[in-house]
Amino acid sequence: MAVEGLWRSMDEFLKQCQQSGDSAYAALRSLLERLEDPNTRAEARIFLAHLQKRLEGKDASEKCLETFHFLIQDVYIEEYEGDQMRKKLTMMVIPSIFIPEDWSFTFYEGLNRHPDSIFKDRTVAELGCGNGWISLAIAEKWSPSKVYGLDINPRAIKISWINLYLNALDENGQPIYDGEGKTLLDRVEFHESDLLAYCRDHQIELERIVGCIPQILNPNPDAMSKIITENASEEFLYSLSNYCALQGFVEDQFGLGLIARAVEEGIAVIKPLGIMIFNMGGRPGQGVCKRLFERRGLCVTKLWQTKILQAADTDISALVEIEKNSPHRFEFFMGLNGDQPICARTAWAYGKAGGRISHALSVYSCQLRQPKQVKTIFDFLKNRFPEINNSLDLSFEDDSVADEKIPFLAYLASILKNMSYFPYEPPAGSRRFRNLIVGFMKTYHHIPLDVNNVVVFPSRSVAIENVLRLFSPRLAIVDEHLSRHLPGQWLTSLAMEDTNTDKFEDTLTVIEAPRQSDLMIELIKKLKPQVVVTGMAHFEAVTSSAFQNLLDTTREIGSRLFLDISDHFELSSLPSSNGVMKYLTGNPLPPHAAIICGLLKNQVYSDLEVAFVISEEEAVFKALSKTVEVLDGNTALISQYYYGCLFHDLLAFKLADRHPPAQREGEKVKSGEMIGFAHSAVSVLNQAELAITESDNSSLVHMDVDQSFLPVPTPVKAAIFESFARQNIAEPEIDVTSSIKQFIKSNYGFSTGSNTEIMYADLSLPLFNELVLCCIQEGGTMCFPVGSNGHYVFAARFLKANVVTIPTQAEVGFKLTERALADVLNSIKKPWLYISGPTVNPTGLIYNSEEMEKILSICAKFGARVIIDTSFSGLEFDSWGGWDLDHSLAKLTSTCQPSFSVSLLGGLSLKMLTGGLTFGFLVLNNPSLVDMFHGFPGPSKPHRTLKYAVKKLLDLGGQKAGGLLDAIKEQEKLLGSRSKRLKETLEKCGWEVLEAHAGVSMVAKPSAYLGKSVKLKENSTVFEAKLDNSNIKEAMLKSTGLCINSASWTGIPGYCRFTIGLEESEFERALDCIVKFKKVVNI
Repeated sequence: MAVEGLWRSMDEFLKQCQQSGDSAYAALRSLLERLEDPNTRAEARIFLAHLQKRLEGKDASEKCLETFHFLIQDVYIEEYEGDQMRKKLTMMVIPSIFIPEDWSFTFYEGLNRHPDSIFKDRTVAELGCGNGWISLAIAEKWSPSKVYGLDINPRAIKISWINLYLNALDENGQPIYDGEGKTLLDRVEFHESDLLAYCRDHQIELERIVGCIPQILNPNPDAMSKIITENASEEFLYSLSNYCALQGFVEDQFGLGLIARAVEEGIAVIKPLGIMIFNMGGRPGQGVCKRLFERRGLCVTKLWQTKILQAADTDISALVEIEKNSPHRFEFFMGLNGDQPICARTAWAYGKAGGRISHALSVYSCQLRQPKQVKTIFDFLKNRFPEINNSLDLSFEDDSVADEKIPFLAYLASILKNMSYFPYEPPAGSRRFRNLIVGFMKTYHHIPLDVNNVVVFPSRSVAIENVLRLFSPRLAIVDEHLSRHLPGQWLTSLAMEDTNTDKFEDTLTVIEAPRQSDLMIELIKKLKPQVVVTGMAHFEAVTSSAFQNLLDTTREIGSRLFLDISDHFELSSLPSSNGVMKYLTGNPLPPHAAIICGLLKNQVYSDLEVAFVISEEEAVFKALSKTVEVLDGNTALISQYYYGCLFHDLLAFKLADRHPPAQREGEKVKSGEMIGFAHSAVSVLNQAELAITESDNSSLVHMDVDQSFLPVPTPVKAAIFESFARQNIAEPEIDVTSSIKQFIKSNYGFSTGSNTEIMYADLSLPLFNELVLCCIQEGGTMCFPVGSNGHYVFAARFLKANVVTIPTQAEVGFKLTERALADVLNSIKKPWLYISGPTVNPTGLIYNSEEMEKILSICAKFGARVIIDTSFSGLEFDSWGGWDLDHSLAKLTSTCQPSFSVSLLGGLSLKMLTGGLTFGFLVLNNPSLVDMFHGFPGPSKPHRTLKYAVKKLLDLGGQKAGGLLDAIKEQEKLLGSRSKRLKETLEKCGWEVLEAHAGVSMVAKPSAYLGKSVKLKENSTVFEAKLDNSNIKEAMLKSTGLCINSASWTGIPGYCRFTIGLEESEFERALDCIVKFKKVVNI
């Protein structure tokens, strides 16, 4: 038979095919073009029918592939079941693609284990379709809406299309219709695609993904580097069927890298309830095969398993090498009947001796356990973080752990992907987090709170200590279960009988009491404390009577009551009965009472804590908000994210409360005279210039906070996510001590010895506060140069330290000089010096090595304890010589007083550009100071996830080159540019600027504005003033929305502080605000 325009006869066609594999492929490709053309389709199909008959017979079939470089054979897929069921498919193969074998037949048997509905009307993709027989079999048997057969081998796709026409048309070239009036041409397409690239690029969502993907026993990384074209050699194209390249996954070592990549690509394109089915050789062991799926968040079912003989030409020596260098053992069997597995080395030896070895072949069906969340996680990881990808583990034995951790990882992934920086959050806690707490209280307990009733703390113990410092009662009674983290001096003081008001503010006495309410009430009545902090026994927490009795008793006595409900607060969709909640449903919280709740009950991290305090008294809420800012800075944002995610999940499926909240009865009983806030605390809080939290207006521009809003580098995002994604983190992976030692040695030339101890906290501020307490205990005086970090000065005063300021001069950029320091140290006993360096916060100037050496020389002479705060260093955009503190201190050994010591305070937020990820450390070299420090409870410790991320970043920072160092250099350059722009803008607008050389802040004096009158009208409020140092900040805020620090924060008369670490658009807005203020004042 002839084909018009191609071959005059069948013999001419076969003669062309006989020449070579490439000639045969060219002939078949020409034939496919005729099949694709509706006008010549029937003729071409008839030609194929004659061709098949010509080559029928066993002898002709066996010789055909060798002689003509193609083969047409029947593949049996089903026994007859009535007249409509086809028993076989007619399939063509060529040498450059896989011939159907045991692997694919076993896979099809596994597919048959599913019910018939598995593919019916579904969108299906087959990976590595080869000659397309499985795609056609699925379409033939189960009637899917569409099957996409995908293969990276371009010749395989062309042959698959020929096979589609072979089976969609009868021998006369006429369409074969199924029961729904469709042909295989309606249901099947074939496309050249590297795994699921075609579906991804064409945004095709799949409901089923199937793949009979081979494993790579001896990966060849060079194979995939060649250009893939259909004109490539047959040997190369055949190797594509084996995907001979490493895929960049940990599973590569087991030959499973390609399947791992297929699974991750499948996660991206499969619908939420979709199913993936893969064929897996059992050589790596069944546990390894299952874990490939489970660690990616899939539930796995084994559909089918059999054994197949290992091909005689397969070299398994690569697996023997893996076993030699690792504890892993591969899994083979002796023959098909062996039931005891043998390792690769034994299998290799047995095979070399002439034995036949086999391995298991399994078909796995898998489905995403939390589809939306897992998709979000992999969308974040895609093409960005191969290292995290390899350490990711979403397999959990306990479903409750999975239900908690996977949604959080998804939320964290979305945050890190969509936000270039961590946003500003008020010290009282993330507004979103507090809203979620309020929402939970309203939805599950019907308590109508609002966001301004909730203050967030790093931990319950921090909340309790802050409460006691705020009120400074002469006597407090504290539940014995809650007192263990309080300062020892409070628990040993016997000053409760001294009624001298001035004295008892400095001497706080805590009496420990049993938790049982009747005993607690008896103590309250007898001792009449000003503050009571207690929990409730479990048997008393069920009803509200014990809580009511505590409220009544403390009200009559005039005591402040802080009730801890941590043990009874359940993050659950079915929280158990709680007497306190029942009471608050119908009654507002009295002014003298507040609720403390430490969040510890999560399923994953038993040591990850956040706490909150509820008070319906506005004054208490504001005072606690300021106290947490002064003493703790803020609560770790990631911790708030974690618990916020738990609250969100509990609220996500609930409908809005359809019933209005019950009317709550107001306070009717008159209270006894209650203790107010401590006079010293009120004085500091009123004077302290704290974050602007009065307004919910998110349009404010914050140039008043010590936080970087610059883009968080990719390595930092990777470290944050990996710290939570990892399971079973080993202790050495979170031991940051050696990394910190290397960090301070390389950055400041500061060595550590056998007497050195390093303390850690979420921020450097709480560590500084512990040093202030040590200073107070020693009877020392905290000395601050004028132009120090205002936050630290306020904290020292709040803690009632004796504070002295050291004069500085504008001529030297308000840096500390030897003479000024000596004059002050000469006049006080037991001096403690706080100094910010190398970068000075707030001025942005730098202490060079010579200047620091002179300062240390004076301190050594007077025996001062020196605290060098490096927290704001590390981003020096102007060149400087660096520090060598070891060299400087070595010169002082013969002249220093015994009490002289140098402690290094530091953090990594600015240096590592970590944004919302904060970490503080304190290096103590003096044994007596170490002992004093340990005499206090200490600040909240950083969580192990934070330590893991910090160690990762420190190790990256220690490298000579890399993504993190490149990012730091870029940010230094950016800050230098911004510093110049801000200086130019300020000077043009009438400010007198002190030029900065490092860090994220600078200071300037509003010389042209002082004495000018300004009148501003906002709604019905009018602000009118003559501008001076006390109101310049308020005037700028009200007129432009720009927040800055005034002279009361910088400590430098007349100088305000501006921070420059803003997000790009915010920085531009800040410059516009400065220009706008000039116009408002009419300069």
